[in-house]
Amino acid sequence: MELWDVYDINRSKTDRTWVRGKELEPGDFHLVIHVCIFNSKGEMLIQQRQSFKEGWPNLWDLTAGGSAVAGDTSQTAAHRELYEEIGLNIDFQHIRPHLTINFDNGFDDIYLIQKDVQLHMLTLQYEEVQNVKWANKEEILTMIKHQEFLPYYESLIHLLFDCRNKRGAIQR
Repeated sequence: MELWDVYDINRSKTDRTWVRGKELEPGDFHLVIHVCIFNSKGEMLIQQRQSFKEGWPNLWDLTAGGSAVAGDTSQTAAHRELYEEIGLNIDFQHIRPHLTINFDNGFDDIYLIQKDVQLHMLTLQYEEVQNVKWANKEEILTMIKHQEFLPYYESLIHLLFDCRNKRGAIQR
């Protein structure tokens, strides 16, 4: 049984927890994280979900992601999910998310990390991930069109690639 911390609309913890899979009460929210690893060639490390995974089986996805569990901060959740899913150990202690997207039931912190990673050095979590590879923006957009990638908004993919080396929304 996985427990989530419950947050209010202002992203403050409420001192309550919730069991994953149950519908949250109106006005209750939870925290989700996504990590996108980019290499020096400007490609994103993407993962293919397992064929038996509930929700989007066999589709390709961002590098790593998942729900924060009770007691997690955004940073500890990002570290845990990245390490569990692909075996990559990055210290997020002093890293802030580049973006936060609010969705109906919560907050999704998105981390954009520059790191050249050797794929053969990764350890894929069998329960979650069947494959990984590097892909450029055009390849990911094509995969979305062919329903091989989770159906993210194309504008989000553009934004992730545009923001990977910078902070903020102003071009410099």
